Amino acid sequence: MLPEVEPVRSASFSLPGRDDLGDFASGHLLRDAARLSTRAAAGPFRSFGRIAVEPRPYQLVPLMMALKLDPVRMLIADDVGIGKSIEAALIARELLDRGEIRRMAVLCPPHLAEQWQRELAEKFHIEAELILSSTIQRLERDITRHGESVFDRYRYTVVSTDFIKSEKHRETFLLNCPEFVIVDEAHGCTLAGGIGRGGQQRFELLRRITEDPARHLVLVTATPHSGNEEAFRSLLSLLDRDFANLPTDLDRSEREGVRRKLARHLVQRRRADIRHYLETDTAFPERKDKEATYSFGKAYRALFDDILTFAREYVAEEAGGDRRQRVRYWSALALLRCVSSSPAAAAATLRSRAAADQAEGEDVDEVGR
Repeated sequence: MLPEVEPVRSASFSLPGRDDLGDFASGHLLRDAARLSTRAAAGPFRSFGRIAVEPRPYQLVPLMMALKLDPVRMLIADDVGIGKSIEAALIARELLDRGEIRRMAVLCPPHLAEQWQRELAEKFHIEAELILSSTIQRLERDITRHGESVFDRYRYTVVSTDFIKSEKHRETFLLNCPEFVIVDEAHGCTLAGGIGRGGQQRFELLRRITEDPARHLVLVTATPHSGNEEAFRSLLSLLDRDFANLPTDLDRSEREGVRRKLARHLVQRRRADIRHYLETDTAFPERKDKEATYSFGKAYRALFDDILTFAREYVAEEAGGDRRQRVRYWSALALLRCVSSSPAAAAATLRSRAAADQAEGEDVDEVGR
């Protein structure tokens, strides 16, 4: 405090009187609130008082690694079901509470956008706005200031990677890109890993994002290496440009320095690696190799038969040319697969089919997959 700017004066408070007494329940609530708000004040992480989830010990490893990096450039490649989204969101919440960032964006496939929005809100108290092809017009109508974009207006966003990668929207996003970006399903953003032009557009988007040396980037994927060495190295180059030229024989003893440098940015664990971690057991679901059969009920069978008849007629239509036929093929295939899962999955598929409908010609097969 500067006395020249803000004068310092003595303060006194009268002692509590009879009229200040409250009931026991209110006092108990006040005590619990004070204890909960300060339980992590002396700890290393400021975010623990602002989250509604109790991280497992192994989920703190990416957070501790991230706090040693400036800027944060990480690839979280843990196995399916370990909690990669929680690990990435923990890093974002910690940097927000430390005041190191003010804005953040999650780039993900459109079918995962609502899940990310729900996870951020319920577990990390981050109210993010969905920016998809189906919401952008509504969001832009709410803007009243001249020259303002949706990325200026909303501090926290969940953005469809397929929507924002196109040249029409990419420059607007890059001009107003937040300080912290999470990229889910990052294996689809490699230079050689995408199918057609879509993969190259996604990689170009991320490459432009990393041009700002102060921007934090967390890549999330359960399959970082698909067997394509070029694609994997292009993914690593988003963390550090030197990783694009990594030697192929990293297992040699003289490559210890290179391995250590890469290990600062990459975390990858299998379930077996962390089932017993720091004296804490994690009960991951056991995989059953034997497939179980399922029989439709009468009403469910009628629904499936109706949709199967519709799909046959839908795919057989010849109007619209080859592109429209491919769109109809992928839509029908996705619908049949999901209706075999549940009626709710079928309804969700019908709602999200617009993503394939709005795809550019050479990206139809990619979006369909």
